[in-house]
Amino acid sequence: MNLYIDRTIYTGAPASTEGRLPKELKTYELLDSLSIPYTRLDHDATASIELCHDVEQLLGISICKNLFLCNAQKTKFYLLMMPGDKKFKTKNLSKQINSARLSFADDAHMEEFLDITPGSVSILGLANDTENRVTLLIDSDVLKDESIGCHPCINTSSLKIKTADILEKFLPAVHHEYTLVNLPWEE
Repeated sequence: MNLYIDRTIYTGAPASTEGRLPKELKTYELLDSLSIPYTRLDHDATASIELCHDVEQLLGISICKNLFLCNAQKTKFYLLMMPGDKKFKTKNLSKQINSARLSFADDAHMEEFLDITPGSVSILGLANDTENRVTLLIDSDVLKDESIGCHPCINTSSLKIKTADILEKFLPAVHHEYTLVNLPWEE
């Protein structure tokens, strides 16, 4: 499948709001209000990390894999950011956060807590988690990059944002902290 990409790299929010969802526009407004600069690339919907390779090359970033997880009882929810090309095994994470039997959380909780649909999971969705029901987990390898790539709560655009701005401006503004985890690379 070929992904259509508007190869124009934009700085900041779209000039026109036509065809943009309110949650996407709200994301741009928040980033702008926090004086967080970003570059943007518009494209067809990317429902998987595999479809993001052209986006990565054009923005000069590695798109993060963002997984929405929960414990077996569905009482604890997690957003895991990790390198897109790293394999995920629940046992490696479960031990580090003392949570047995992690699995993917359902779409209903994703929409309720983060106002995000599958394929659009992003750290920027934490702005919608005003009750802090989601714990952010960041793989240490993500922090090695100067910038991260993520969606503005919709998977038809991708953003390049400085990692330091996410950690030092965005997370404090949305009242979230993060737990650092170390997930192994597969041999």
